[in-house]
Amino acid sequence: MGTWHDYLMTEGQPPEWPYPIKFGEEKELETDVLILGGGIAGCWAAISAARQGAKVTILEKGDVRRSGAGGPGCDHWCNVPGNPLSRVDPDTWAIEEMKAGGDFSNGIGIQIQCREDWDTLLEMEQIGGKIRDTDDEFVGVEGRDDATKLMISPRYSAGAGLGLPEGYGKPNFNPPETRNNMVIRIWGSTFKPALKKECLRLGVNVMDRVMATGLLNEDGRQGNRIVGATGINVRTGEFVIVKAKATIISAGGSGNMWFMDMEHGGYSSMYPRNDSSDGTAMAWRAGAKLTMMESSSPYRIATGLKHKWYTGGGDASYENIPMVDSKGTRLPYATQGWEDGGAMFSDGAKMRAGVKSGEYVLPFYADFAGTDPKEANATWNLMLNEESTTKIMVKTMTEGGFDYKRDQIMNYSLMEFQGSQQYREPGRGGLMTDWDLKTNLDGLYAAGTATFQPGDHSYAAATGRYAGRKAAAYARSTEAGKVCREQIDREKARVLAPTTRKGGIEWKELHNGLSRAMQYFAGEFKSEATLDLALEEIGRIEKYAVPQLYALDPHKLMRCLEDLSLIEHAKIMLRAMKERKLSSPALGLERVDYPEADPEELKNYLVLRQEDGEVKFERVPIRYWGNMKEEYEARNGDYTGVWKPEK
Repeated sequence: MGTWHDYLMTEGQPPEWPYPIKFGEEKELETDVLILGGGIAGCWAAISAARQGAKVTILEKGDVRRSGAGGPGCDHWCNVPGNPLSRVDPDTWAIEEMKAGGDFSNGIGIQIQCREDWDTLLEMEQIGGKIRDTDDEFVGVEGRDDATKLMISPRYSAGAGLGLPEGYGKPNFNPPETRNNMVIRIWGSTFKPALKKECLRLGVNVMDRVMATGLLNEDGRQGNRIVGATGINVRTGEFVIVKAKATIISAGGSGNMWFMDMEHGGYSSMYPRNDSSDGTAMAWRAGAKLTMMESSSPYRIATGLKHKWYTGGGDASYENIPMVDSKGTRLPYATQGWEDGGAMFSDGAKMRAGVKSGEYVLPFYADFAGTDPKEANATWNLMLNEESTTKIMVKTMTEGGFDYKRDQIMNYSLMEFQGSQQYREPGRGGLMTDWDLKTNLDGLYAAGTATFQPGDHSYAAATGRYAGRKAAAYARSTEAGKVCREQIDREKARVLAPTTRKGGIEWKELHNGLSRAMQYFAGEFKSEATLDLALEEIGRIEKYAVPQLYALDPHKLMRCLEDLSLIEHAKIMLRAMKERKLSSPALGLERVDYPEADPEELKNYLVLRQEDGEVKFERVPIRYWGNMKEEYEARNGDYTGVWKPEK
């Protein structure tokens, strides 16, 4: 298979679009529970709601079988205190996790994760996901329990004490009998196909290649109950209208607001391009409350500006693989972190000083050859082979002759671009919810990375599963609301506008302009003046560039609509940054005109919503959720735990 250039040289012209074009045509359907986004959270929400007897529909712009940030796989199932090997109580651990997450953590989501994560994982096993070493491939590996065949992660389960003790993350920090056993190694590449298969088995209407574009308010009025949503088929261009009693936003956030330079590597590879602020933008237009929107942080891994996502040892999936320099000198054990100028080491200052003094000689290597063969096998064939882009790395390197029993992998941490404060991610903003994961809009729920301060893969799974049963219960208690044809027509015109033009500006140009504005005016240092400049520049983009945006096929139309969502998300963030007149490391917000943190202001979440086109702000006290254990139990007395398969 050659390149695009080879194809054009051979064929002489581009291929015709392989699907029938149906721009302007409509498809209507009704459902009880509508899921917007078929990633990890969306699949679990659909399965959970369907098991409650609800009629369920998923809109997913990709293919549910592999879509979303968790689609390719994962290797750790985190925060699972309910597992049989755990030495920590779920409710106690939830409090510690909330504290570890800082003042702006999401106690509701964390409590749900800690109470239901193990049940979710067992259910995953029942439907076909692999969570144990059932084939005895890793007998003798540190952390493997022979009775249950679970693979505890020794690195992330170190220290039976609560919180993160000194030395956390280093191998053999504590002997096995003192570890908390909170993280389990899993075969995450098996999960997403099993989830889609179970959705189909349960009768979920899985609408692959349909991008959700907007929420429908009852009677078309912003702030009213949500009664459905619209979408666009990204292969045919057909406009889709779904009426629903309850709707769950489980679409991913944004990983590319400050990034857009694929040809030169400046692009996020940790989040798919499909994670493009769609859920945030449609919730905002509907009148939903968002919080933490002022937060952002430097984006130093998975940027494409680095050699690859993982650095060849010392982080995440490279469990227990030691690092050496080019002379074979063992290096201080690396942990995840970006201290001391961006070196990916907990001892970053020592590492950099050692290179300057000649104590350590570049390049560095992950010393697979010097590792216990059983541990190297577990790292190479389980951890790296199950984690997204590293799975591709394992395949490519193995085919190229790499042998983990004798070879090393170069580590590029101190040899290349380490990230810039101007390359950022949108932080931890998202929808604000109550204990049912319900937003301020009746009928609208959130799960996974659609919530504020979300967690990882297991957080998405547990909150999706939880939101599904809550939305199904709501749907049983209500009648379908009335959609507004005028609102549908407005959304249809907005969505199809780029298809009415035959030339102008393509989506990449628009995305690049937005990213430059965010890099220049909303990077590390911010002030009233720079934030105003950012809004002014984005205003020019909307005035002069958006009306020239064009798409010749449904796929490019999808990309155009993603750009418009990114623009909306950027404006929300900039308004929130302007409203927060303070500096706070916890928020990643450095206002040079307000260098001090306001203690009283930092006791609150900044919450914003749109009302009749005007931005409304309010402050909500942190820890607004109350006693986590009591509040959870008060609302989940009917929770029965693990789903039992039908006979």
